[in-house]
Amino acid sequence: MAPRRLIWSERAPLAIAVGLATVAVDQLHKWWMLSVYDIAGKGRVEVLPFFDLVYVKNIGISYSLFNQESAAGQYLLAGFAILASIALWIWLNRSSGSRMMAVSLALIIGGAIGNAIDRVRLGGVADFFSLHAFGFHWYVFNIADVAIVAGVAALLYESFWGESH
Repeated sequence: MAPRRLIWSERAPLAIAVGLATVAVDQLHKWWMLSVYDIAGKGRVEVLPFFDLVYVKNIGISYSLFNQESAAGQYLLAGFAILASIALWIWLNRSSGSRMMAVSLALIIGGAIGNAIDRVRLGGVADFFSLHAFGFHWYVFNIADVAIVAGVAALLYESFWGESH
């Protein structure tokens, strides 16, 4: 039996690639939306009858819970995201899980780091995608959020129907 590692395992290179790609795509998209497309200047842009682009700076966590208007509050939330990412990285490396588990955790880590970068750089998380239908508006989200949700969904799938079962 191989020793359990905290920092590096056979799944680490795959996870690094997926995590870095997630952060890169997320940050590139946010830069483009804010600096090139200038979504803040355009306001709400209807793309489809149920999908708009809009700029919202989320100073809290999901659904704007625990709003933190101060820079110290944003640094606290960014620090929590980094600590959670470290814990997930250790889980990834200590586990003998599948490739799907490694990719899932890397998506969550990459999304958390992407949003943490926003907190430090912008003073809150930049969100752009607004889904709505029949008068109901879902919360506004970004690519990092999509990565986190996809990672959690894949972890749930893996836990119930994955390769190890």
